[in-house]
Amino acid sequence: MQLPEQFMEKMKELLTEEFPAFLRSYDEERMYGLRVNTSKISCEEFEKIAPFAIRKIPWIRNGYYYDGNNVSPAKHPYYHAGLYYLQEPSAMTPADRLDIREYDAVLDLCAAPGGKATELGVKLGGKGVLVANDISSSRAKALLKNIELFGIVNPFVVNETPARLAEYFPEFFDRILLDAPCSGEGMFRKEPSVIKSYVSNGVDYYAKLQREILVPAVHMLKPGGKMLYSTCTFSPEEDERSIDYIIDRFPELKLIDIEGYEGFDTGRPEWGSGNPNLKKCVRIWPHRMNGEGHFLALLQKDGVCDSGRGLDGSIRRTDKNMLKSLAYFFEFAENLEWDIDESRLELQGERLFYMPEKTAGLKGMRFLRNGLYMGDCLKKRFEPSQALAMAIRRGEYKECITLPGDDARVLKYLKGETLSLTSGEANGKGWRLFCVDGFPLGWGKLAGGMLKNKYHSGWRVL
Repeated sequence: MQLPEQFMEKMKELLTEEFPAFLRSYDEERMYGLRVNTSKISCEEFEKIAPFAIRKIPWIRNGYYYDGNNVSPAKHPYYHAGLYYLQEPSAMTPADRLDIREYDAVLDLCAAPGGKATELGVKLGGKGVLVANDISSSRAKALLKNIELFGIVNPFVVNETPARLAEYFPEFFDRILLDAPCSGEGMFRKEPSVIKSYVSNGVDYYAKLQREILVPAVHMLKPGGKMLYSTCTFSPEEDERSIDYIIDRFPELKLIDIEGYEGFDTGRPEWGSGNPNLKKCVRIWPHRMNGEGHFLALLQKDGVCDSGRGLDGSIRRTDKNMLKSLAYFFEFAENLEWDIDESRLELQGERLFYMPEKTAGLKGMRFLRNGLYMGDCLKKRFEPSQALAMAIRRGEYKECITLPGDDARVLKYLKGETLSLTSGEANGKGWRLFCVDGFPLGWGKLAGGMLKNKYHSGWRVL
């Protein structure tokens, strides 16, 4: 491939004797990866049912390679059931290496399209809150879809600038992931189109942008909290020197070790200020590992972390009159094997939400979703949402219709078509959770052996 001349000259100077091997890596084929959604299926079980050949990514707990030239994982029903996310192998590393505890408040500051946010949400296990932000409204919509597809039950999907977000969340987050906008040098092999923006903007443009984002990120980090900064570039200006900048400005930050792997390289102090602690950073090179280029730095703020504090210290109280208006929802929920905390139910007009535990009292913020959208409370009925269908795990809803993945009707369902079912497959009438091999895909209304399709119109397969 044709690489920018200034890029090659810079890399030759940085890598010296390693440069020929680095350059040869661009003639090799890129690697394709997927990450298993372990909130829906274990890696061991997925290995048994995977409909195409996979092999383990050795440094990612739930990551696998697949042959992207011969299979199309995004077309399989398991993808639409949220069993896995397609993600470049090196890009899986930041979310894998940020330790998350169940009740943490977690922020993915530049989250779209959701590859890292979905893994952070899985690690939370439905506890605490995942705040996933992107400044672009169009990208935030794609982010929301992926979070709902993965069945994340405690999301707060936001569309704000980092500076504005910091006004709402001073020292609030236990964990922050900042996968910063960058020049994308590490993605040239995977996405050659990135070269155009690299040439037009240059690394200095992105280094300035990263530092503008890092400052409010630090303000949002709790004492004792951890922030993982990552880029997909090799540029020292955007990597070691951005870390130098933020540590110099905030001396309460310190670099801490990242769980290693034999193929990882260290950060290079000589490319920054000379601070020996920069060796605690991680560099991933395409000539050393089966993945694209990446940089990671894990920072911790001095102090003791209090993970029990909510945003405003308040406890949400559910209005008793509102609970009376939810009679049809509670009737529907008799088939749902969840222990629902009624104090977290919130009715906004006709729409019912199950709120995260730590985001009470937010006003004035631009957001797409706060909590799990359960469905609509209409006159004398409740209509469940697509998001609720995806949040239900296998076996948690009593009234299901499940077909094998190779049944042609599964694809028809994903296209939005009405399905004909036999008496052995479905009986009765009313709401049914439609599943592939037991894994939920969406809702349908059953009557007379016919399933009226309620799959989200915006998600349908063309």
